[in-house]
Amino acid sequence: MSLVSAPSQQLQVLKAEFFRALAHPIRIRLLEVLVTRSECSVQDLQRSLDIDQPIVSQQLARLRASGIVVAKKSGAATRYSVTDPLLKDLLAVAKQILNRRLVDVRVLLRELERDESARPRKRASTRKKLA
Repeated sequence: MSLVSAPSQQLQVLKAEFFRALAHPIRIRLLEVLVTRSECSVQDLQRSLDIDQPIVSQQLARLRASGIVVAKKSGAATRYSVTDPLLKDLLAVAKQILNRRLVDVRVLLRELERDESARPRKRASTRKKLA
């Protein structure tokens, strides 16, 4: 019987930092665009996502600082790309997990609706008017 050793604290911190860098809706949207294209400028991303340029730049800087995105100068423009093509797979797996969770929630909502419709409705109590 072999024992699997627990990941070191350093590795756990590294993983947490990686997922923390992804933990923003705009960063996820940026990555969803970047994994489908080889490179994008800030303007390309801004147009694709309909987000103001300073916000796009700020979120790209966070992704770049985390090593998830790399920037290359191309003339006057800077072009961005993901550092690892496996990010596309990561986003796809995350989407599958979330879809399963949403399906489970949908099933619970239907069950709740059936339960609510099966119960007789209580009549609103009438209040006596005080003279």
